[in-house]
Amino acid sequence: MGIRERGVVMVEVLRVSAKSNPNSVAGALAGVIREQGKAELQTIGAGAINQVVKALAIARGFLAPSGIDLICRPAFTDLTVQGQERTAIRLMI
Repeated sequence: MGIRERGVVMVEVLRVSAKSNPNSVAGALAGVIREQGKAELQTIGAGAINQVVKALAIARGFLAPSGIDLICRPAFTDLTVQGQERTAIRLMI
């Protein structure tokens, strides 16, 4: 997890890998959304995207009873990982 400055507002960044547990990511995402109203997920690779999509579906179920629905805006971003430039997918929730 980390915090990114988007404009003037700080946004919680959750990094998701192919080994991430979708239920754990969903719980963390739901908590951040309840507290801050927005979050960002970052992921690299097809396996990680798979886990993110599962987590988003689970998180929607967690938040629905509170009347909260999730809207996801995907974008590409470049990251440096172990000294190498990588293209990641950034999901702004």
